[in-house]
Amino acid sequence: MNIDKILKFFVPKDHSFYPLFEEDARNLVKATELLKLLMSSSDQEDHERIYKEIKDVEHIGDQITDKTYMQLNKSFITPFDREDIHELTAHIDDVVDSINGVSRRICLYKPKHLMPVYKEMSEMIYEAAKEIEICIHCLNDAAANKDEISKACSNVTRIEHKADEYYYVAVAELFDKEKDAAELLKNNKILEILERCVDEEEDVTDTIKAILIKMA
Repeated sequence: MNIDKILKFFVPKDHSFYPLFEEDARNLVKATELLKLLMSSSDQEDHERIYKEIKDVEHIGDQITDKTYMQLNKSFITPFDREDIHELTAHIDDVVDSINGVSRRICLYKPKHLMPVYKEMSEMIYEAAKEIEICIHCLNDAAANKDEISKACSNVTRIEHKADEYYYVAVAELFDKEKDAAELLKNNKILEILERCVDEEEDVTDTIKAILIKMA
């Protein structure tokens, strides 16, 4: 056992991180709710309005990330490894950034029709975010909540596998049926970023699983 681990038994941990983690998780869920709303509308004005809301949420996420990094810089003893705190925060930020990116592209590209799979994948992104929120909430007492955290992480993995299948089928159908090259490129890029969102959510839970292993 190294000196850092020995110290953690005797020095009080800095619990100021947990409210930041919880705020970050809630902000992520808010972004996914707005993405679902955007994908449920075919109106360009709705898309622009909702995108502005998503952009605001993305800015809030950046502020939370900055606060977390500042807290990390001034804390002597952290609730778990510094690199894991940095990675957890960065991965959540990645998801919100991707949600902002895909909503912005829909506004810019103005596809003639939103593919039905967009709505289905946005629902999966939301479901995974709710599971991440459970994980983050339970991290405050990870040892007592290990089973609940592990179950939520497994649910995110299941959702990611399902999203992969939807993505590959949608891309295959797009290339088979779409004859307009511009529409094909637009929709292919949107699908790619939606699939990336779920991948990045799994990155969040991979970090959480690593935290659990280290705390065992």
